[in-house]
Amino acid sequence: MNLMIPVRPDGSVEPRFGKAPMVAVAGVDEAGAITSWQTFQVGWDALHDAGTEGSHHARIVTFLREHEVAAVVATHVGPGMQRTLNSMGLPMLLAAHPDARTSVEAAVAAAGEH
Repeated sequence: MNLMIPVRPDGSVEPRFGKAPMVAVAGVDEAGAITSWQTFQVGWDALHDAGTEGSHHARIVTFLREHEVAAVVATHVGPGMQRTLNSMGLPMLLAAHPDARTSVEAAVAAAGEH
């Protein structure tokens, strides 16, 4: 299963989901362990105000689909993007730790408890 999380170059969680310059896609196995980690320079910070809100959401949706993302891990997602994620059937899991990898592992563990 692939999860996406906005990240900073130092490996910490980027708090700006829709304006993240960089994201990571983590592959996670059934036991909740990270099996792969790939970062992408998405430039959503620069692209956020280029065009309409809908076009920016479409850009994010395209990324999520291309990378077969099953859930998003973040500290905050705006209401419009929350609706978009909901319509895609993608859960938004809380990034509760400063370290991005730790946040992914903790989010998967917490989701498994429910």
